[in-house]
Amino acid sequence: MDKFKNYQVWFFTGSQKLYGEEVLKQVKENSKKIVKGLNENSEIPVEIKFKSVLTSSDKIKQSFQEANSNESCIGVITWMHTFSPAKMWINGLKILDKPLAHLHTQYNKEIPWADIDMNFMNTNQSAHGGREYGHIVSRLKLKRKIIVGYWQDTEVIEELKIWIRAAAAWHDSQSAKFARFGDNMNYVAVTEGDKVEAEIKFGYSVNGYGIEELVKYVKEVNPKDIDKEYRHLKDIYKIKQKLNEKTVHAIKDAVQIELGMRTFLEDGDFKGFTTNFETLHGLKQLPGLAVQRLMKDGYGFGAEGDWKTAALVRAMKVMSKGLEGGTSFMEHYTYHFEEGNMQVLGAHMLEVCESIAANTPSLEVHPLNIGNKSDPARLVFDSKAGSAINASIVDMGERFRMIVNNVKALKPDKSLPKLPVARVIWKPKPDLKTAVKAWIYGGGAHHTGFSLAVDERYMRDFAEIAGIEYLQIDENTDFAEFKKDLKLNEVYYKIND
Repeated sequence: MDKFKNYQVWFFTGSQKLYGEEVLKQVKENSKKIVKGLNENSEIPVEIKFKSVLTSSDKIKQSFQEANSNESCIGVITWMHTFSPAKMWINGLKILDKPLAHLHTQYNKEIPWADIDMNFMNTNQSAHGGREYGHIVSRLKLKRKIIVGYWQDTEVIEELKIWIRAAAAWHDSQSAKFARFGDNMNYVAVTEGDKVEAEIKFGYSVNGYGIEELVKYVKEVNPKDIDKEYRHLKDIYKIKQKLNEKTVHAIKDAVQIELGMRTFLEDGDFKGFTTNFETLHGLKQLPGLAVQRLMKDGYGFGAEGDWKTAALVRAMKVMSKGLEGGTSFMEHYTYHFEEGNMQVLGAHMLEVCESIAANTPSLEVHPLNIGNKSDPARLVFDSKAGSAINASIVDMGERFRMIVNNVKALKPDKSLPKLPVARVIWKPKPDLKTAVKAWIYGGGAHHTGFSLAVDERYMRDFAEIAGIEYLQIDENTDFAEFKKDLKLNEVYYKIND
């Protein structure tokens, strides 16, 4: 998933010919210095490429056409250095289909009180030009990120970084492919959805494959490759169990599934996948270890055929690339209703990504009591503690909705010696009862993308780029107000759809 090095964000500056060539030269020079400064900041994850100072409708349209067709360009930053008459931007903005950020900054940080003159005033008109430009973007009802402040300030860099990572996830989603091994789990509602509408809205495609197609790949794995990978796993994970013949065979069976699944995904250029424990014909065990290790490498995953969550986890993986914390598929499992200390235990049968592990995972084999297969191998660990989010995308019929809950991941109060799975303990914000009521009222899924690496700001930017509904549950959430917001959203989307 090392794609950031191939990505660029294009930087365009707005001005006009009325100012004359000398002023335009200064505008260009200032723009290049800003771009150079941004690129030298380690927080900016991709190259920002200065393209040109735009002073005419034809040049703006041509530049945006080039941005649309360039595979390396994941988004466009526009900055109005001077006054740029906004009607010249209409035809270009109408065709732009890359994420758009309006950087409302200026080259100088402070007013040069002793030296300011009319020449300075005419040359530095971001406060003037940005409003003219902003009006036409609003008039065109275009989605964009507005970032206000001095371009070297930490807050501006942080906002720009987050938007760029969201734009990278959006770019990754375009033409992405997700494989479904088997169908959705029978009778489950929230994992279903309109795959055609998802491709229209998000750009990715979801296609189903019979489990026998995966089994074919698994059977073709070279035994020497299985032995080599088995030795590798023994080196990188803790192994607390006695390695008898049964456990060794179980781990090697899991390795064989992983290697076969990895080859299938690589051959098909997939970015994520789903499994279903009701559809395991031909596999010796549920793919637990395989899913955990593939997620670690950046693949999106959803259990029981949950392709929406697989795509969401992939997007969160892209956004969090290189950041501390980790991101995983997750499920709300059971509650701890102790008064004053209410918590949620999150896990899944096996499939939680080791990127969120607090310590080196333990490689273990245990019965699963579901799926009617052999005892599967899995990585067992507790999650890191810290601020985190649970995010869900659901199909509400007429639109997609993203719901995000801020949570506090905790170190478990007590050990869990009889629960040999990867797990997370968290406290939802503002409190368990309010958060759960709001989540349920909003139609949130039991599966989520869980992340200690990205927060609600990334998800909000991604939802804005995608043009989908966004609901936030955090320390400021009041359930009565949350219900009102949902009702207002119903009106808004009926009008705007």
